[in-house]
Amino acid sequence: MLASRRLAACVPRFLPPACTYHRQALTNTAVKKKRSQLFTQEAQRQAALITDVEKIEVQYEGHPENCTLVMNKCMSTPYNCAQHITQMILERSVLAEVDGQVWDIHRPLEDNCTLRFLHFRQSDPYYANKAFWRSMSVMLGAVLESAFKDNLYVELCSYPSPNVRTGSFVYDADLKIPSWEPTKEELRTLSAEMVKLSMAAHPFERLEVDASVALKMFADNKFKTHQIPQMAAQSTSGNTVVVYRIGDFVEVSRGPMIANTSHLGKVSIVAVHPIESSEGQLFRVQGVALPKGFMLNHFSYGLLEKRAEQLNSGRLPAFSPTPSQPQTQQAAAP
Repeated sequence: MLASRRLAACVPRFLPPACTYHRQALTNTAVKKKRSQLFTQEAQRQAALITDVEKIEVQYEGHPENCTLVMNKCMSTPYNCAQHITQMILERSVLAEVDGQVWDIHRPLEDNCTLRFLHFRQSDPYYANKAFWRSMSVMLGAVLESAFKDNLYVELCSYPSPNVRTGSFVYDADLKIPSWEPTKEELRTLSAEMVKLSMAAHPFERLEVDASVALKMFADNKFKTHQIPQMAAQSTSGNTVVVYRIGDFVEVSRGPMIANTSHLGKVSIVAVHPIESSEGQLFRVQGVALPKGFMLNHFSYGLLEKRAEQLNSGRLPAFSPTPSQPQTQQAAAP
């Protein structure tokens, strides 16, 4: 099997013995297309609600000098602000800080504010690192949803809160197969798909939607339909959730995420562990990565890969009944 072949070509090796597998009515390709279309429709609907352009003042603090930018309320984003400053700021910024609150680069600004930009090489990159690890999990989810043949419907569950100390980023998924011990070549194929996603430089588009819209988007995913009501209940409004899109892949998450997929540098998908949840067996897929521009020699990076192979100790998916939601996930996606 050639390393350049998509993992989709290998899937029949992971199916149960002959005649025990029934073709799924759903396909990841169709579901992904539907979610992306609903994302576009809702984004257009929200944009149409802004009929008057109102100006706001953004007090930028940072290199090369502090300045005041006049931008458009609920339309302009930190990314748009960076376009007016320098190319270096535009390219290296991972997150923004708006009035002291960590803010997605592509999230519209809502009022007069102060603005700073966060990046990986600052003295304390804590928030940038957490957003990077979280974004890697989302990118891994995108890869898992597209890497297999369409006769295998992959249902993404969730991922633990980002914790660099665990040594790996993670996504837990129902792959609809009883067992899988991937070969090194298959893991390399998944890694290559992550690289392709990085090279596409997709922005992490952010959209806050009503829970009913999110439930429509994820009606074909039993895990997300459990997570969304709880996430909505914990929101400021009490009834909204945040969804992100990279390319045509849509995910529900509290965020924040990095600016775009090109911030990913070296990456390896290194392990797949079977795990048990109250909803049945899932697979915990694990990887390790470095931001673009960060270099390690082969030996040092190999140590990171070896550490990342160990089962990540992050929380396992757990579902428990609540009075308002018969089967709500106890720990919703971060």
